Amino acid sequence: QVQLVESGGGLVQAGGSLRLSCAASGRTFSSYAMGWFRQAPGKEREFVAAISWSNGITSYADSVKGRFTISRDNANNTVSLQMNSLKTEDTAVYYCAAPGQSAVWRPYHYWGQGTQVTVSS
Repeated sequence: QVQLVESGGGLVQAGGSLRLSCAASGRTFSSYAMGWFRQAPGKEREFVAAISWSNGITSYADSVKGRFTISRDNANNTVSLQMNSLKTEDTAVYYCAAPGQSAVWRPYHYWGQGTQVTVSS
């Protein structure tokens, strides 16, 4: 069973930075893509960023491109999301996710419990 545990959320002022981390366990981490999603109150969950299983290819939502950076540490089975220049509209619960199969980008099957990010004006 795959387990994903996020950490690093909190309250920050607009323009500030936060770094989210996700610890994964239960399978060969380096063989799987990893992603971050978020869900704001009253809105559907949306894609934020993803990183490939092998060569570090990344993908970002247009709304965070240039401000957020996803990275992974396969030695420690972690994926991180560095969030800079935060805006009030970035306020959401952020989820770490992983596909159910290796070497694919989607569909995402495993989800963490989420971590709250609140950006104040």
